[in-house]
Amino acid sequence: MGRIDGRVHAALLFVQITFGAFPVVGKGVLAHLPPLAVAGLRVLVAAPLLLALAWRWERVPLPRAHLKELARLGFLGVFANQALFILGLERTTATNAAILMPSIPVFTVLVAAVLGEEKLSGRRTLGVSLAVAGALVLLDPTRFSLAGGTFVGDLLILLNCLAYAAYLVLQRPLLERLPPLTLIAWAFVLGGVGVLAAAAPSLAAASFTAVPAGAWAGMAYIALVPTTVNYALNTWAIRRSSPALAATYTTLQPVVAALLGTMFLAERVGVQQLVGFALIVGGLAILGGGGQRPGAP
Repeated sequence: MGRIDGRVHAALLFVQITFGAFPVVGKGVLAHLPPLAVAGLRVLVAAPLLLALAWRWERVPLPRAHLKELARLGFLGVFANQALFILGLERTTATNAAILMPSIPVFTVLVAAVLGEEKLSGRRTLGVSLAVAGALVLLDPTRFSLAGGTFVGDLLILLNCLAYAAYLVLQRPLLERLPPLTLIAWAFVLGGVGVLAAAAPSLAAASFTAVPAGAWAGMAYIALVPTTVNYALNTWAIRRSSPALAATYTTLQPVVAALLGTMFLAERVGVQQLVGFALIVGGLAILGGGGQRPGAP
């Protein structure tokens, strides 16, 4: 097995850097649009764009033989991923949600092992453990609190992490039969139907004319980069590496948040942040040097 292509690491790094800016941009957008309306607009923009890109570059007709698998991916990675996170965030704190997000790589490794997609090797376990430990050092789990009745919200966030982990793992075998843009485009269309159904009342009630230009610019960023571009890049990268590596890169999100805080909020980087960053980089280095699965394209 050869080492994983450096372009894969570059793609996954881009995904986490640009997604790490999502909360900063999203905060401004959510001041003018309800959460489900934002989710609905993400689907309305991303689904046709992904379909157009898939047809432009891959020219694969509707894969009717794989509609069941694509619908399952759409349910897990689009509908459940977006709905559970938004509903959970409404019922818990941003701090609790951030602390729970590093469970994604843990769930991914466990789901992959249970389904027989990846072996639970010592190297993989060490890499994931180091990265998750680094994320928790950065996030400081002592700040986690159940005060104010956040249990339901915390549970929904954990279910969101589990759904996204299963989505990452279940993509991998289907990517051996379908090209990445075709897979993510149809998964997004099928999962987006549920998102639009849930978002329809919010979209109908929203006063779009009252939304300022800055919020529309933020909405355009959310729909185009963290949604359209990042879903496509993540799928492309998983085809050439592994779900565990893609999931472990999510531990970089608190690093991005720390850097943004340093740049825009005059926050200082201390020893705790440096230790956390070093652990994450060490974990990613261990996973990235492990090579690809046999038969990976």
